[in-house]
Amino acid sequence: MKLKSIFISALIVLVGSSCQESFFDINTNPNSLPTASPSYVFSNAVNVTSNNLLNYNEIGSYWSGQWTQGNGYIINTAQFAYNFTNGDFNYWDGIYDNLQDYEYVIKNADANSQSYFKGPAKVMKAMVFQHLVDMYGNVPFTDALKGTSSLAPKFDDQKAIYDSLISLLTEAIADMKANPFASAFNGSDLVFRGNLTKWAQFANSLKLRILIRQSKVSGKDSYIKTELGKILSEGSGFITGEEVGIGGSFFYLATAGKLNPLYDRWGYDANGAKRALNNYPRITEFLINGLKAAGDTLRMKRIAYANGGENGSVPGTSTQKEISANYRGTPFGVSSGYLPANTVPLGPSLLVKGEYNRPYVIMTAAEVQFSLAEAKTRYADVALPKTAQEYFEEGIKQSFRVLGANTAGAEAYKGSGIVNYDWNASPNKLTAIAIQKWIALNNFSGFEAWAEYRRTNLPVTPQSIQLVGETKRPLRLFYPGTELGSNGANVNAQGTIDVFTTRIFWDVD
Repeated sequence: MKLKSIFISALIVLVGSSCQESFFDINTNPNSLPTASPSYVFSNAVNVTSNNLLNYNEIGSYWSGQWTQGNGYIINTAQFAYNFTNGDFNYWDGIYDNLQDYEYVIKNADANSQSYFKGPAKVMKAMVFQHLVDMYGNVPFTDALKGTSSLAPKFDDQKAIYDSLISLLTEAIADMKANPFASAFNGSDLVFRGNLTKWAQFANSLKLRILIRQSKVSGKDSYIKTELGKILSEGSGFITGEEVGIGGSFFYLATAGKLNPLYDRWGYDANGAKRALNNYPRITEFLINGLKAAGDTLRMKRIAYANGGENGSVPGTSTQKEISANYRGTPFGVSSGYLPANTVPLGPSLLVKGEYNRPYVIMTAAEVQFSLAEAKTRYADVALPKTAQEYFEEGIKQSFRVLGANTAGAEAYKGSGIVNYDWNASPNKLTAIAIQKWIALNNFSGFEAWAEYRRTNLPVTPQSIQLVGETKRPLRLFYPGTELGSNGANVNAQGTIDVFTTRIFWDVD
């Protein structure tokens, strides 16, 4: 992240020194970096965010117990035996590179008469920095994103970063209220097409995510309640009844390199040919059996295709009859006996042949409702307008909706007596919320599912078959070797990192 500016400057110098002077206007300094329009940089940054998220959503889906590996491949021991080092899972470099672009927009929007991009860029910056903290704990924040002026940025305390992100989101909302979006630039906003009201609701929903993540941290209750009150006083509300997504039919094309990135990796190419990796992620036995036990087959059939996968001749349907007996999950980490033909893959909620231009979802309405249910349960004196039960039941309904299942199925759980589905029949309300949130995050937000799994320890998922007699699970990632090489003193100042015992600050138990 720190060398990016150096490389660009060096390239400019090289070009300037190797060409004849006649190629340049006499008033142009060849050593000055040309200015990029914040609108272009913002569009590209958002697209890069979706590609970065695809990578760490995958590892989150595994380590939260939702997905596992198909047996058509040699088992990945880094993922399923937790045999990894600081050379594996390096999301750091790509994330900081992405953050540099958001910072560019924030710093240059006013000068380019595009101030309406500042607020959205700050929202995205806050979201991505939270991801960093949830992976690594202490990271460079106040000293980061300064290019050559800070080549070895110090690390900030993760708790302080979390508080700073709330402030950053408050700034973002103020910026958006002060700078109405110019309709001519709607197309540069790949998320809400210039709708700043929705951007403000997304900002508040991110605040809610950040606050609830800290709800088990001692001494934080008063702060969390105060900040929830500020959100309610601000008045924009939260994302409701729809997802926050990047791109869509106006952006993704049936052209190589321009498909929805998830579709491109695990679905089909631009010509409709099935990707080899379509057989890689498998839905876990734990998830499938749990859904069957609760009679939750409507969602099951949207989370997964039946054994053998999608019928390419009739997109969106399974090759086998869609009855419960034909849905077989794969034990987490198993390395043989569960081939693609007899297990369930990612389902139509994610992949349908020909639907290459769906938005890439970065937050679901269901997640927001379950977070509100937890907020109301923990902080009953905060003036949220609905009861915890109403938020909980709406969360299940929104989960059915986003998966493409009939929402009448959600209504049927009211009064059903099924624990962790029926609010009144659930003795521990926080447990019910956590389990339903975990189900709702399936296929859409694997990284959030892993973060919530670490925070709540729910649901109690089976250990990987690759670890016999061991209970260890990854609680974070190593700082990458690339950062150790370029900023070693500050990395070493964080102490010895053990990915199985060094917890993120909100992971208290």
